[in-house]
Amino acid sequence: MKNICKTLSLICLLGISQTGYSQQASAYELTLDTKKTGAPVQSTMYGLFFEDINFAADGGLYAELIKNRSFDFPQNYMGWYLSGNVELRKDNPLFDKNPHYVVLSDPGHPHKRTAIENEGFRGIGFKANGTYRFSVWAKTSGTSESQRIRIDLLDSKNEIITTQKIDITSPEWKKYEVVLTSKLTDAKGRLRIFLDSKGSVALEHVSLFPTDTYKGRENGLRKDLAETLADIHPGVFRFPGGCIIEGTDLETRYNWKNTIGPVENRPVNESRWHYTFPHRFFPDYYQSYGLGFYEYFLLSEDMGAEPLPVVSCGLACQYQNEREECHVPLNELQPYIQDALDLIEFANGPVTSTWGKVRADMGHPAPFNMKYIGVGNEQWGDEYVVRLEAFTKAIRAKYPEIKIIGSSGPSADGDKFDYLWPEMKKLKVDLVDEHYYKDPEWFLKSAGRYDNYDRKGPAVFAGEYACHLPNRANNLKSALYEAAFMTGLERNADIVHMTTYAPLLAHIDGWQWRPDLIWFDNLSVMKTPNYYVQQMYAQNAGTNTATLIQNGTPLTGQDGLYASAVYDKEQNCYIVKIANTSADSKDVKITLTGLKKQAAISLGDCTELTAGNLEIENTLAEPSNITPQKTTATIDGSTLSVKAKGFSFSLYKIKL
Repeated sequence: MKNICKTLSLICLLGISQTGYSQQASAYELTLDTKKTGAPVQSTMYGLFFEDINFAADGGLYAELIKNRSFDFPQNYMGWYLSGNVELRKDNPLFDKNPHYVVLSDPGHPHKRTAIENEGFRGIGFKANGTYRFSVWAKTSGTSESQRIRIDLLDSKNEIITTQKIDITSPEWKKYEVVLTSKLTDAKGRLRIFLDSKGSVALEHVSLFPTDTYKGRENGLRKDLAETLADIHPGVFRFPGGCIIEGTDLETRYNWKNTIGPVENRPVNESRWHYTFPHRFFPDYYQSYGLGFYEYFLLSEDMGAEPLPVVSCGLACQYQNEREECHVPLNELQPYIQDALDLIEFANGPVTSTWGKVRADMGHPAPFNMKYIGVGNEQWGDEYVVRLEAFTKAIRAKYPEIKIIGSSGPSADGDKFDYLWPEMKKLKVDLVDEHYYKDPEWFLKSAGRYDNYDRKGPAVFAGEYACHLPNRANNLKSALYEAAFMTGLERNADIVHMTTYAPLLAHIDGWQWRPDLIWFDNLSVMKTPNYYVQQMYAQNAGTNTATLIQNGTPLTGQDGLYASAVYDKEQNCYIVKIANTSADSKDVKITLTGLKKQAAISLGDCTELTAGNLEIENTLAEPSNITPQKTTATIDGSTLSVKAKGFSFSLYKIKL
């Protein structure tokens, strides 16, 4: 009798075990509904947000290699080293917004030399056989006789790489150019200008650009960085910031009108990031505005992205300015509103309009077809709402077709967030900009964040977000957790219309904030695992959402799995994305329901991003530790079977 009981007990245990195994195995059986096409995925769904932080503009995307090229930093010689007889002057300036220039004169001794030398941005990067266009506005000073300067490219050992001479032939300001070829590669070079005659010469706007810029433009962009941005295939490009829109004070806010017109006459502006973090203090961080609104619009056009400029709403950074007198009073707000209206005319107006003519004179007669404008950055409180209301009324009255983006404050929740969303609905803005720099667990728990958002109000713009790890830059963990969170963005594309990771760029020798999507030095670029996640989503955005569920609910972290799907009309395929945040591989079966009779499906491209553990990262020395790789799957009838590796993000195309 005891043996029979033991046998029955064992049978029962085996039955329970087998039942448990069966439930566990079926836990990853999903259905993909092909009968009903979901909501449109906006072309702006995945994009880029640019802010001049981490030396992202000067010293980064902007290809100018000379720091303080017009001697108009508050410390006029910052970035320069002087020898001999050098005088700073600003009488009868060539450019009214950049009035300073230098005069190099004979030192008065046969064994002394007059020279100026520029350190660049943490050095100047030269590539072997690369060509560099040196230019300067110059004139003879105090003499009608021709004078001569010598231009040297120096390596990090202070040895001459190559040299050229220029004769300054006129007592009137004139632009001189020469192209130099580097004989070697060096990331920490310098530029030196010698006076090579016995008289005096005046020099203004000393410039050095690689000739091989993005799209070959003078005053252009650093080619490798711009191509890295374009390779994401962004749908929207938000610029020029963030917090620099506000400024530490109103005097240092980003004023778009100072960034257009001749590049030589765009005034220097103080970057609010050079002193924000005492532990990452960069007192030489200024904005030359050489990369300005015209160049941002051009880059948007080049990348095929919708331009999304952001303008000041008259509030200085509220973190740094708690007193009302730090901001523009409501009765003095009109010039700021006019700036926004003028910006729309600059972007879209005919060449016969005031600001449309400015655009045309800069080389772009055709309008940029701007559709969106952001008013303010991370503003909050009633002081923001009343100012935004004034902007909204004015823009709606003159440009009703322009979509206006308001703010939900500096965080994804809390009092400021809870106050602002209802106010944004009352103002009937088109999108609300949400920002979240959060820890890994927040990203995993928030994959369902937008599942129950109000569909009757404004759409969502996830304008700044990144998974933050303690004292770390970027690794597989942060990228994977962002990928998991983004399945929720994709699933809710009917309400989420734009998303942009932040910050975008960081110089390895000059960063203030991390993590960042792309890291670089003076010669090379490193794409983070986070970059590849953004790229995989953007290049596979689809045209419509698709319903992918398990037992009637989406995968939002069950056993570490997250999943979403879209349909792509142009390719006539479904694209399934799966993030496995657990260490164990998972067998996942996805059955397509609602297919037409005799329909046959086939497997398209399959890609995965994974590594042995979550701590692995890319570096400038080893930029390919984690990159997307081809993977495999199988299709049997109407079922796709995949093995989602541990710690992986993968996508699978199912062709109809």
